Amino acid sequence: MAAARDLTRDDYAHVETIPTRWADNDVYGHVNNVEYYAFFDTAINAWLIREGGLDIHRDEVIGLCAESHCAYRAAVAFPDVVEAALRVGELKNRSVRYEIALFRTGAPDPIATGWFVHVFVQRASRRPAEIPASLRCALERLIVRETAST
Repeated sequence: MAAARDLTRDDYAHVETIPTRWADNDVYGHVNNVEYYAFFDTAINAWLIREGGLDIHRDEVIGLCAESHCAYRAAVAFPDVVEAALRVGELKNRSVRYEIALFRTGAPDPIATGWFVHVFVQRASRRPAEIPASLRCALERLIVRETAST
């Protein structure tokens, strides 16, 4: 992954707009750190549902979070709107590593950057499973090829 300070929205394949809520603020007057992970989760799952046809209630194969990381760079507070920029950094047969940057609407620098790994399993047994074709197709559209700078 490129250095976070060098990344812009253009380095990502998709941007999901997420409004903050009054309840997201903590006693210090800013969105609590745990909500940043919720923004990651929302951007990812909105993509999988809309673009990959994921049925969170009935599909036999589901993605579980195996690893996540967030580097906090700046605070936001209600009523800020967050733009969650999403791309796929690594796509394997049974897992995917998303790369995410959160921006304040219109701001050039990210307020947070991170990654999120889904491993795919059979819903009933929780045994490893191949990523279903419809999800794989949607995930492939999030892969951003790095270009060499000259």
